[in-house]
Parts: sequence; C-alpha cells; structure tokens
Amino acid sequence: MRKSKKKSKWIKTRKFFNDLHLWLGLLSGIILFLVCLSGTVLTFKDDINQLISPSNYKVEAPLNSEKLSVERLIKNVESQTNGVVTVISIPAKENATYVLNVKTKDGGKRGTNYFVNPYTADLIGDGKGVLSDFFMTIFKLHRWLLLDISIGRPIVGIATLIFVFMLISGMIIWIPNKVKHWRQGLKIKTRANFKRLNHDLHNTLGFYAFILMLIMALSGLFWSFEWYREGASHLLGTEVFNREKSSIESNIYHTSNQLISIEELINQSKLELPYEGDCRIYLPTTKKDVFKVEKNSIGFFAFAGSDQLFIDQYSGEIIHKNIFSEKPLNKQIAALIKPIHMGYVFGTFSKILYFIACLIATSLPITGTIIWINKLKKKKKRRTNSFTVKKAQ
Repeated sequence: MRKSKKKSKWIKTRKFFNDLHLWLGLLSGIILFLVCLSGTVLTFKDDINQLISPSNYKVEAPLNSEKLSVERLIKNVESQTNGVVTVISIPAKENATYVLNVKTKDGGKRGTNYFVNPYTADLIGDGKGVLSDFFMTIFKLHRWLLLDISIGRPIVGIATLIFVFMLISGMIIWIPNKVKHWRQGLKIKTRANFKRLNHDLHNTLGFYAFILMLIMALSGLFWSFEWYREGASHLLGTEVFNREKSSIESNIYHTSNQLISIEELINQSKLELPYEGDCRIYLPTTKKDVFKVEKNSIGFFAFAGSDQLFIDQYSGEIIHKNIFSEKPLNKQIAALIKPIHMGYVFGTFSKILYFIACLIATSLPITGTIIWINKLKKKKKRRTNSFTVKKAQ
C-alpha cells in the first residue's frame, strides 16, 4: 500500500514538473534558440577568423632572417598610427604575427589591435577580419538579442534562469518509473519512426549534455544580473570580474631613469615562467606603472589559467608574481568564470565539447516543440475517437 502511494506521489510530481517544463519551454523557446545558436557560432570564432583570414595570423619567415626587436616594432607601429602602443601580444608559434594594441586620441578606451609581421615590422591589418561585423552581430544577439542593452540583457537573463529550471526539471522527468527502463533513456532508436526519434533526441541528448548546459547557463548569468554577480562574489569571498587597476608601482626613486629593454623583460619572463605559451606584455604608461607580463600555456588541452609577473620598469626587478596554481581555490574559480562560460577552459578539447553541447541546447526548443505538437495531435485524436464512439452508441 505504501509503495503504491509513493508511486502515485512520484507520478504526480513528475506530471507537475512536466507541465512546468512544457509551458516554460514554449514561453522561452525562441529566445533560448537564438541565444544557444549564437553561442554555438561564437565557440570557434577565433578559429574561424584564422581560417578565413590566415594572412592576419601567419607569416613566412624570410631565409636567414631573425625577428626584429620589439622596440623597433613598437617604434614602427607608433609612427604609422600616430598612437601609443600599450599592449604587445607575442605568440609562442614562430610563424605567427604579433598583435600590438594602440591607443590614439580618437581611438576609444580599448584602442585598436594591429597585426604586425615580426620579421619586417609591416602592419598587416587592424584587427578586423572579413567576418568581424558578422561576429559582432552574433555577439550582440547572444548577449542582448540585438536590442538595447538595458532591455535585451534582462530578457536573456530571465530566459537563462528559465533554462536552468528546465534543465533540472528535465532531469526529473527523464528519471523512469521503473529501474528496468533506465537503459531506454540512454539510447536513441535511429530506426524508430520520426515521433519516437524526435523524443529520443530531446530526452537522451539532453541527458548527456546536461552538465555542460547547466554550467554554461549558470556562468552566463554573471553577465545578466548584478545581484547574481555580487551574490556569487560574496559566496566565493572574492570579486568576480575584478577590473580594478593594480596598486603595484615601480620604484620611481631608483638611481637610474633608464627603462629596461623589452627583450630583457621577455628573457626574464622565460626564466621565471619556463613553459611554452603565448605572452602578453602591458607597457607602463606613467612613471609609477610597472611592466605586467601575462602568460598562458598552449595546446589541445591547454588550461586557461594565466600566470602574471609585475616587473619594475627601471630595475627589471620582479616586484610581484601571481602564479595561477598558487592562488586560493576561490580566486581560481572567480578568474575562470569567462573561460568556463565560453568553453576554452581546457583549450580546444573543451571547446569541442562545448560546441556539441551548444548544438544540443539549440535543438532542444525545436524537438521539445515537436513533442508538444505531437501530444496535441494525440489528444485531438482521442477526443475525436471518443466522440465517434459516443455517437455510435
């Protein structure tokens, strides 16, 4: 008797979550489809740009030639752009272009990125590829649905919250009444009719991608709601998206006013961070500023955590080291929110997994809507048959 009551209660619980899952899915389906589709496209944005515009990213080294000094590259770029170089990106690959960020009076706060040939100092491009405008539109669609930020951001945020509930309720609905039926929820019957195939695509693929979709949704909320970001920061004990300027300063009273060379800085960084990786150097803009060197490992399974060195611009002394592996766990998590959401937390490997999960997430509103339509047809058919039987009687 107790078992039958528990079973009846479980059936009612599943029906409750099934109804909520259905109606919330219909309410947010179009928005979730657009957000997930745009997220799928953005997963390999950098890779697509390199494929479409390879000349911006790769160069051929002239025979018996060496790379020019970074100082010469800076001087050449500044003379051609009438600006000031603030950041230099030096890739680990020998045949890759350098990227120099230049700030001008009318260039905005972020400045403009220029691809530079390290062997000839030639400017190859200004950071905009053939698909730059396309990807910017996709980005705005993903974040704000191409609406005003104040309107689009909360709409995407609310839809994401609904998506989180739908993922959890979907898992509850997925759990079968009987243990022997568990295997059915893990397989897709490709030889079944379209109705069954669509049902399996929705349930089974949703089950396999559940964890990654939940991670993407929960991390995406950091960009939608300030209360969510502040709450998570309080919970972690450290601020998420902390963009405050570092308080580390150079010794302006040093006996020498001569700046250390960038080449010396690079060699020192290689000794302190002896692994293959892409290097990003933030140049000092005032007498008090320090050189900031940021390095990331590269490779198929490359971890997104970066190491940082803060170096005195006069003496070359390392004032502070910020090694990712030595950070407390809460600060590591806070620093990885963006890579976790965008999928490159474990290099190309995790990007592939995210791409597949995003494709599945994009398909769920479609397959879910088809399931709902099939149920409506089934109910209509039952009513018609019932009416026919009554009329015959």
